[in-house]
Amino acid sequence: MIDSREVIAFFDRLAPDWDAEMIRSDEIIAAILDKAEVSAGKDVLDVATGTGVLIGDYLARGVASVTGIDISPNMARIAQGKYPQENVKILCGDVERTDFDRLFDCVVVYNAFPHFPDPARLIARLAALLKPGGTLTVAHGMSREKIDAHHHGAASRVSNGLMPAEELSEIFAAHLTVTAVISDDRMYQVVGKKN
Repeated sequence: MIDSREVIAFFDRLAPDWDAEMIRSDEIIAAILDKAEVSAGKDVLDVATGTGVLIGDYLARGVASVTGIDISPNMARIAQGKYPQENVKILCGDVERTDFDRLFDCVVVYNAFPHFPDPARLIARLAALLKPGGTLTVAHGMSREKIDAHHHGAASRVSNGLMPAEELSEIFAAHLTVTAVISDDRMYQVVGKKN
């Protein structure tokens, strides 16, 4: 079982060098955000926002607002420093225990899903935070095999491994209409829409 205190300590340690060591593909991120229906005028919840790695991408698409949440104080502090805009709000906390004063058009979990201890509980919670017609996406900018290999070393105590996309889509289907299931050598993504 993943211990949230270990997750916090792990990501607090990594936060200062996170942006410098980040590997990203703008093409894959664009594809992920297209399928997640992130577009102008939408309210986005960025779960496990880290240092806010996708906030710039959301803002470039003209979203109305971004709420980023991360359990690591150091990650949240860095994200806050990078995005002081009025339409960006950064929270430090556990998304499963935080009371939000609104619902969202898009909820995105990018490059973070294996660090949550109970996938079914997380998806139920996030689906409940969607407006009608809203989308939930869980995505990684690399293959499932690469994610699992990446988490095999130092991150093994704070990662469950990434479940097969088909298995995740079954969890989604209990709450949402599944609109995309992708797991190939470039990326991983499951998307669901709230009816």
